[in-house]
Amino acid sequence: MRQVKGVHYERERLELPDGDFVDLDWSKSALPESRNLVIVLHGLEGSSDRAYVRGMARVFNQDGWDAVALNFRGCSGELNRLPRSYHIGETGDVAYLIDTIIQRDYYQRIVLVGFSLGGNVVLRYLGERADNLPAIVKGGVAVSVPCHLPSANIAIDHWENYFYRRRFLRTLNAKLLAKAARFPDQIKVPEQFPRNFLEFDGYYTGPMHGFKSAEDYWQRNSSLDVLPQIVCPVLIINAADDTFLSAACFPVAQAEASATLFLATPRWGGHVGFVTDSPQGIYYSEQLARIFTAEKISSNPHR
Repeated sequence: MRQVKGVHYERERLELPDGDFVDLDWSKSALPESRNLVIVLHGLEGSSDRAYVRGMARVFNQDGWDAVALNFRGCSGELNRLPRSYHIGETGDVAYLIDTIIQRDYYQRIVLVGFSLGGNVVLRYLGERADNLPAIVKGGVAVSVPCHLPSANIAIDHWENYFYRRRFLRTLNAKLLAKAARFPDQIKVPEQFPRNFLEFDGYYTGPMHGFKSAEDYWQRNSSLDVLPQIVCPVLIINAADDTFLSAACFPVAQAEASATLFLATPRWGGHVGFVTDSPQGIYYSEQLARIFTAEKISSNPHR
């Protein structure tokens, strides 16, 4: 129900090396010629138009940062061109976007902010590329992240998540049907449409993206495994009452053992919620991201 005002997008289509595309929505700061950029990644079946994306972009705009929201493949209102889609561990499109920004030679600092699925992508990107992370990338914030996918997919099947799970599957199955119509030789319409993520990821996401099964897909894309590799400051904000997350999605020990990984576990917040009665309309996750960027990322001498 949240309405976020003051964010004005300019859309750009980014052509990808494999012939596909992603749509970018840019929101520029009022500060002339800002050299700082935040890249915002939405969650499963979300888009740049989600209030949590707009809210984060607005806060960074207020602080003098430009923002660009990446719509994952097929999430900008138009089906993508290829049989494949996006997934929770796919970092190639983010990497290509960052390389494109570097080639344009304008921005001096980039911070990544991701929500849920997008948060996992942020952590995977920072961990996988730790040894050759572009110097322009200074850190990240990941909100409501299912760090351990096998157990998180058990949690999301609980009864209290039925409404949300049904909503996710409705749009995922609609896209599956559209892709089957466009690529009948590669994607078949199932006899019964998937009713949960085990069935959907086992039927489409896993096989289409090179994984043996849903379980293989989850195991190989959990960000929990790459957290020790991250070398830049990164903040995870996971609410204790998030019914999408399992106990393994709260990496307390990893954060305590790391100089760069920070973990916030507020008692309330739900999944990508963090509603705050702020006169400025700023939510808790946005305020935390703002403080963390100013204190841990912008002032970090090593990045």
